[in-house]
Amino acid sequence: MDGNGRWAAARRLPRTAGHRAGATALRRVLEAAPELGIRTLTVYALSSDNWQRPRREVSALLRLLRDHLVEEIEPCLDRGVRISVFGRRDRLPLDVLRAIEEAERLTRACGPWHLRIAVDYSARQAILSAATRAAGQPELTQEAFSHLVADRDCTVTPDVDLLIRTGGEQRLSDFLLWECAYAELHFTPTLWPDFGAEELRAAVEEFGCRDRRYGRLTSAVTIG
Repeated sequence: MDGNGRWAAARRLPRTAGHRAGATALRRVLEAAPELGIRTLTVYALSSDNWQRPRREVSALLRLLRDHLVEEIEPCLDRGVRISVFGRRDRLPLDVLRAIEEAERLTRACGPWHLRIAVDYSARQAILSAATRAAGQPELTQEAFSHLVADRDCTVTPDVDLLIRTGGEQRLSDFLLWECAYAELHFTPTLWPDFGAEELRAAVEEFGCRDRRYGRLTSAVTIG
């Protein structure tokens, strides 16, 4: 969800205003996703590398996350949305940790769809931790290793189908590297605060036109 800071700078607003506008954009996407057939939505709220940003900005991001979790519990309960958070928790402030635990507890039995939020998350670290736990075990299947990568998020979600990155950046930035092995990538110059239902629909429609072969040949190709 890139572009909050640039969105704010273009309007001569503090970066925190961009992050608040980004939270509003996320609400729009959450409302639009079920109608587009999306059952699992994963968002990158805070990467492990983001701790290198100014302390004031990181604190504002964490407060925004806390407030957003509290505000969205009732709408998520009404729509049957399960919330789960993955990533490190030992560096989070106590009030943020409590908000996470409460949101997860209250929505645990919800369905049919799932909002996953990456907080203090690093895909490389997740894979490294899984490999460390797997050391000495008999040869693992990919499914078993996926459980180790998922760690705290006990429900292993299917591999990512579509990864959307806003703001014009065209890289994965340590996000779901294991799960994105065959993901279709969609990069858009739209800044995250300007992203909404129409942009999401366009990305999903483009995804529907992709030829996903997973290393196989298409049915129209014959050999011999």
